[in-house]
Amino acid sequence: MASIIDLIPQEAKLTPDALNMLKAQIQIQQYPKGTLLHQSGYMPTKSYFVKQGLLRSFVLDAKGKEQTFMFAPEGWIISDLGALTFQQSSQLSIEVLEDATVEVLTNDFFEISEGLLSKLGINISRLLIKRNMVLQKRIIMLMSATATELYQDFVTTYPDIMQRVPLKMIATYLGITPEALSKIRGEIAKNNT
Repeated sequence: MASIIDLIPQEAKLTPDALNMLKAQIQIQQYPKGTLLHQSGYMPTKSYFVKQGLLRSFVLDAKGKEQTFMFAPEGWIISDLGALTFQQSSQLSIEVLEDATVEVLTNDFFEISEGLLSKLGINISRLLIKRNMVLQKRIIMLMSATATELYQDFVTTYPDIMQRVPLKMIATYLGITPEALSKIRGEIAKNNT
């Protein structure tokens, strides 16, 4: 089980004191499946680095229907970073989909790491680029891609969670009905035989 500390580039060569300062800002927690880590409408105070398990963030639309925003398998960070950074109410809820071990990170973790690493010429925001790239690509695809293309991108982005997530949640992530998703999966399976 990796730690977010492992994502710090080797060239940073942080001192033991600096590493201990960062580690002091991390709390390891275990959460059972179904736990709601935070709800929309509340002020978020934490981010979560997934060591083991699977989390997702979602919103409720005007009709009260869940729409999955993103999944966070092992090695991913999940939170409402905008709300956390700018101290606003969260639009996202975060749910544990599988029993999970996570590193709970406060805003202090990011501030301290930014200070330590910027002195060494390393930008901590690079550690979040994978997440941002996935979200940017997803937004662009939602504007122009077909449902089949969206599904194929999902499979590429999250290859390890296909069997771990109910199809209904994948459909909400793609913005399509479960029936449409079943049809797409059937067509792909038929074309691959």
